[in-house]
Amino acid sequence: MSRKKLVGLVESDKMQNTVVVKVAVLKTHPKYHKQYAVTKRYQAHDEKGEYHAGDVVEIEETAPVSRKKRWAVVRKVK
Repeated sequence: MSRKKLVGLVESDKMQNTVVVKVAVLKTHPKYHKQYAVTKRYQAHDEKGEYHAGDVVEIEETAPVSRKKRWAVVRKVK
């Protein structure tokens, strides 16, 4: 089974070994068929502290690292 991967924007890098990534997804309303944006924030593990606010990164599901961290940063997209 492959792990889920998401692409998002790093909002905060103030914690040690952790970045907050904001992921925006377009959804379609079931009745009115209009698209709308839904954003969600994920805390992702960043071991070396190499990603900073404003970076677009790819995150991947992992085994739990702490109470809120279930994602890890894989690479920088741009």
